[in-house]
Amino acid sequence: MRTRILRVPEKDLGKFRENEGQEKLKSWEVSQSQSRSIEILREAAEYLKTKDTPVAFPTETVYGLGADATRSAAVRGIYAAKRRPADNPLIIHISDLDMLRSVLVPKNTTNGTTNGTTGAVHDQIPEIYKPLIERFWPGPLTILLPNPTPSKLAPEVTAGLKTFGVRMPKSPLALSLIKLTGAPLAAPSANASTKPSPTTAEHVLEDLDGRIELILDGGPCHVGVESTVVDGLCDPPLILRPGGVSIDELRSCAGWERVEKGYKDQSEMGKAAPRAPGMKYKHYSPKAKVVLYESTFAGAKDGVQADDLEAFIQGHQSQQEPDSEGQPLQIGIIRTRHWKPAAGLRCGNFKKRETVKTGASHEIQELAELEVEEAELYDTTSGASIGKLMDISIGEDARSIAHGLFSALRELDRRGADIIFVEGTVDDEDIGAAVMNRLRKAASQIKS
Repeated sequence: MRTRILRVPEKDLGKFRENEGQEKLKSWEVSQSQSRSIEILREAAEYLKTKDTPVAFPTETVYGLGADATRSAAVRGIYAAKRRPADNPLIIHISDLDMLRSVLVPKNTTNGTTNGTTGAVHDQIPEIYKPLIERFWPGPLTILLPNPTPSKLAPEVTAGLKTFGVRMPKSPLALSLIKLTGAPLAAPSANASTKPSPTTAEHVLEDLDGRIELILDGGPCHVGVESTVVDGLCDPPLILRPGGVSIDELRSCAGWERVEKGYKDQSEMGKAAPRAPGMKYKHYSPKAKVVLYESTFAGAKDGVQADDLEAFIQGHQSQQEPDSEGQPLQIGIIRTRHWKPAAGLRCGNFKKRETVKTGASHEIQELAELEVEEAELYDTTSGASIGKLMDISIGEDARSIAHGLFSALRELDRRGADIIFVEGTVDDEDIGAAVMNRLRKAASQIKS
């Protein structure tokens, strides 16, 4: 299977219909222009209607791997492409509230009546979610809703649960693709399962080349971590996965003042079926070993502990052939708020500084950039050269850290890092909680 990347600049792709007295998110209208972008989206939508192989597309959080959520064969194609466990539920993505309401009524229901009977039509969207929809949609928030019986969704979407997760993405490209398909799209992150989530089309290609046919390239994603997942069907409401909307933002909405964290339960530890995507299994992990230093770990206030590097070197050497000289070590550093360049490790002057631009194309001008510095790495005791140090700073504020995290992990992996030492950030109730949640899932070892 040959994988194609199709460039789709997010310009004049559609808008929400504006009628007096109508909900602002009721209906998304796709642009009627004859632009190349609309032509590509129509091609992709037709592919989604007729094929069982998913299509990768950008959202504001990460790139998604989309399939018609109402067709079992299409949804199974997602699990096959990602090699994802079948008990991990999928989030569906909708274009507007009209589409959401159509999913919330049973399969044999038409316009609020069942089996041809008449009756009062009532809004199927629970009142508890309406303040969140008003404030955060379209955007990085997924809500949990009851799955009607019989359901219009393929059973593979819910993985046996009685609820399903749904969100309305902010990307006009995603909204127009969903609208043109005429069905909600089940769309987890477009990476191989357990690998770092993709924030550019190039990341998708690295993982899924030859497994899917179409990648729609809308440039780099803006948020960088997945959506927040909330359950308002219980009391008090719960956050099942931290993400692009913080707990403080949720608590400012009516009915959500008492929302609690619900993602540190046994499902996250892999002992039960997950209640929402991202709560089970090792996630977001590169090939290299990842050592995470929690921000509360006083021993790493100024950088990597020498004992940790020494322990890794000894373990690495024990795996080498007895008569071989071994390959030079490749050590990666990801810094956030406090560590200085080199993170306290002994090294030479940084001789190579490279700005890595991801998501670049001649049509899409907005680029994601990482600055990678390289230096010769020395043994902490003897001063002998033992390999190469690769250093990346992803910023000091939580939004910058979130935006650069997955790209930094992927870049160091691409450069052949044997181990990556990561400076954790504050696990507060902002997007920092989402960053640390992802880092803990990526880590081979956590120092706290």
